[in-house]
Amino acid sequence: MSADDGSPADEPITLINVFEVPAQQVGTFVEQWRARAEIMTSAPGFRDARLHQALSPNARFQFVNVAHWDSREAWEAAQANPEFRARIDALEAEVRVGANPALYRVVGGFDRPHE
Repeated sequence: MSADDGSPADEPITLINVFEVPAQQVGTFVEQWRARAEIMTSAPGFRDARLHQALSPNARFQFVNVAHWDSREAWEAAQANPEFRARIDALEAEVRVGANPALYRVVGGFDRPHE
């Protein structure tokens, strides 16, 4: 089975989500990210997630979430979890964030040579 973009639906995917978070709401945002990530850790197909914070306060996106999943189907199933959806709704109600999620697949890369 293929995804809408022609890629196999069962290949590993990376979710990259960038967030614009007002400075006064950073603590709440990080707490809520941890709660949502905890829900995802038990979802079938979840591999890992990391939340990155910009070193510069002038960066447009103060936070970048990178998560790896076994497949698009696994990610979509996890997104349907009612507890996860409730946490997303709470985030949107409490913290004014600009979120821009997208799914990616690896098309190239390099590793550091072993010494």
